[in-house]
Amino acid sequence: MNKLLPYEIAHHILGEYNRYHHRFKGITKRAVIRFESRDWHGIQGDTKKRLTLYRDLVGATTEKVKEMLQGNLWDQNIWYQVKLMFAEDVMNLNTRNVAKTFYNSVFRHAHKGLSADHDLMFVTDPEQDQYQFKSVQPIYNTYNGNQTAESLVRAILKDFKFDAKYEDLKRDVNYIVQAIDQDFLSKYKVDRNTRVEVIRSVFFRNQGAYLIGRAHIDNRITPFVLPILHNENGVYFDSLITDTNDVSVIFSYNRSYFLVDIDIPSEYVEFLSTIAPTKSIGELYNSIGLVKHGKTELYRSFLSFLDITDEQFDLAPGIKGMVMTVFTMPSYNFVFKIIKDQFDYPKKSTRAKVKEKYEIVSQHDRVGRMSDTHEFEHFIVDRHHFSDHLLEELKKDAPSLLTITEDYVEIKHLYVEKKMIPLNLYLEECTAKEAEEVIDEYGLAIKQMAAVNIFPGDMLLKNFGVTRLKRVIFYDYDEIGFLTDYNFRLMPEPRDHEEEMSSGAWFSVNDNDIFPEEFSKFLIGRKEIREIFFNLHNEIFQAKYWRTVQKRIKAGEIILVYPYKKSMRFVERFRSK
Repeated sequence: MNKLLPYEIAHHILGEYNRYHHRFKGITKRAVIRFESRDWHGIQGDTKKRLTLYRDLVGATTEKVKEMLQGNLWDQNIWYQVKLMFAEDVMNLNTRNVAKTFYNSVFRHAHKGLSADHDLMFVTDPEQDQYQFKSVQPIYNTYNGNQTAESLVRAILKDFKFDAKYEDLKRDVNYIVQAIDQDFLSKYKVDRNTRVEVIRSVFFRNQGAYLIGRAHIDNRITPFVLPILHNENGVYFDSLITDTNDVSVIFSYNRSYFLVDIDIPSEYVEFLSTIAPTKSIGELYNSIGLVKHGKTELYRSFLSFLDITDEQFDLAPGIKGMVMTVFTMPSYNFVFKIIKDQFDYPKKSTRAKVKEKYEIVSQHDRVGRMSDTHEFEHFIVDRHHFSDHLLEELKKDAPSLLTITEDYVEIKHLYVEKKMIPLNLYLEECTAKEAEEVIDEYGLAIKQMAAVNIFPGDMLLKNFGVTRLKRVIFYDYDEIGFLTDYNFRLMPEPRDHEEEMSSGAWFSVNDNDIFPEEFSKFLIGRKEIREIFFNLHNEIFQAKYWRTVQKRIKAGEIILVYPYKKSMRFVERFRSK
């Protein structure tokens, strides 16, 4: 063996990681220009480019490494040396945790069919990889909180300027001051120890920019987010969000990832974990666009969970799917989904087409209404963590994906997704008030997906989930499609008694024809809940509504969907003042 070969491979992988990091930052840095020029199509395009960048560079790096190795691709000794040399090369790299994930991706891509290898990959994560490095200057600006609200606001806004006119800055300062009075000064005691910290980098997503901060006040940390929008009249501040749950929604796993200029990701994750404490480390890495490392952190947390639990996987609660088999553990906050070998009637899709649907969602604006998923291959778990009942179901539903031994279960392909309560089950147990709230959420979910050109296809309650914060999220993607690909039609009037009494359609129907009037027959069973839905979202049953949304999208409009309740907007909150 050429003794230089492991070093050359490690050095090449690190060089390609550095190129990825450089291009990642380059795309991200454009976000402020896109925002200032109101280039919403540009920012959406950059979001997708950044998502595909990782896969493209890992693929190209893998091909070069295979070429360098020639016939020694599976030589474990070489790879062991490569791993050691790579670890040494990144020892003082301030993004070494992300670099190690890039290395893992190349290794897995080169060894198709291989599961996570603890000897040849960076599977576990030494604690020092996370938070050892610090910026020369803090990633946030600090302000004395023991001053008037107006002087504090003006000091903050002085540090965050855009190359665009403001719609009415004086009005916005007044709004923010009023909100501070209500959300902070009326609740907490301000003293000389009070301080405010705002991350220096602005977070961009879709048509919004966000200032992210925290207040150290009254011996506690209180988060806040200042959303900023830009319309034809100029830049304006739209809200002040201070509730921990509402901040959590901003960073939700069912939203697109932020474009934010960062140098040391772990510092940002550390800060964000103080203002969104219910979010896992993996979710926070996802939120800033480092999706593959977010997946790495998810897998590591899963392994840690297995080390401390004797729980077993079993089928997830709810109506069993026609396309997917879903299982989970009682106290684990994620579900695992595998695609069946054969789908139940009347489903006509294929495994390949279902994967395409999940890929669409992963690349699309999830608008807070579609659950993010992580895709795993050759997923191995000790057999004792599977109930006998589940194994029998899996062997019946997807035998081609399974390898079962006395010691372990290997699943060739699956998706991991945040656990939610199926909406149909939630409605069986909730109060009348809770039912009204989630049925409104259900309608909003359908409308907001339509606003970003997504039609869910199968809109039955069982395909939606209710989150910890009582938000309704869609999670069944096998029939999902682009709204503009469908033909929304009115039901033709029968021409005679024979047509009127016909049990089937007496008119021609194409695969992409949708009749919204028919939704009322199958969406919601219980009469009292159906009536609530009709009152709140009756337009969903009208073809005109869907055609209008289609027309707006086809005209190139990007419809704004707020990642917070409209009641939180300053224009609503202070309307009467």
